[in-house]
Amino acid sequence: MSYATLQNITELSASRWQEQAKDPRTAQLMSSLVRHLHEFARENALSMEEWFEATEWLSRTGQITNDTRKEFILLSDVLGLSMMLELLHDSKPDEATQNTLLGPFYIPGSPEIPYGGRLPGIGDDDGIPLILSGTVRGLDGEPIAGATIDVWQNDHTGIYEAQMPEGSPVLCRAIQHSRDDGSYMFRTVMPVDYSIPTDGPVGELFAKTDISDVRPAHIHFKVGAEGHPTLVTHIFDRQSTRLESDPVFGARDGLLVDFIEQEAGTAPNGDAIDRPYRVATLDFALV
Repeated sequence: MSYATLQNITELSASRWQEQAKDPRTAQLMSSLVRHLHEFARENALSMEEWFEATEWLSRTGQITNDTRKEFILLSDVLGLSMMLELLHDSKPDEATQNTLLGPFYIPGSPEIPYGGRLPGIGDDDGIPLILSGTVRGLDGEPIAGATIDVWQNDHTGIYEAQMPEGSPVLCRAIQHSRDDGSYMFRTVMPVDYSIPTDGPVGELFAKTDISDVRPAHIHFKVGAEGHPTLVTHIFDRQSTRLESDPVFGARDGLLVDFIEQEAGTAPNGDAIDRPYRVATLDFALV
């Protein structure tokens, strides 16, 4: 019988997972995790105090996580793991719209709005009005009718609905379906830079660093159509000064958009807007 020693504990543990897991993928993942985790502890001479602090920190991460707050996703995001996986599996042709992070604030089941409609919760005087339009097409350039365009963003104060108390009204999220020519259009407000949640365990970690917790302003999209893999992406203001310091590494060069200022008047969706507003065009090319 082999008892654990400092010299053999890693192989004992990894072998147990490798040989006794009930499926090959579990065996591969868990034995690899054991080896990397043990190597991390050895390389950094991890102390028992640090180990205990880490287990307590992970416990708090689980305790604060719920249906609308995904602290573990946020942790994955700020460690660069989420974006690394996006890039690892991004084997699409160059002409396809780039994907990026889902983020921790997605809420399924958004209400539908018509072509030219407004995202819920946005008043006439809120923020800088924005008209966003474009088309959904396949890589062959043909329009895709009936594509589901699920959009969500923060409001003019930087708040997502997922950050609000349970039972709050729907805010800045909606679903629209592309028309026969693949087109879509909706009214919203210019998104603003905002801080990732820092009132939880991830915030505790950031407090030990000088890493920026401010994300560049962006709008999220989840675009799906029959016969096409679902695209998860978001767009950024090309003029933002926060793109290279995005704490979750989500900005990509193919997702930068120009928000063009317009004078007060009748907007492309037919609304009369009494102050300067912005327009932007975003075409989705689905694999």
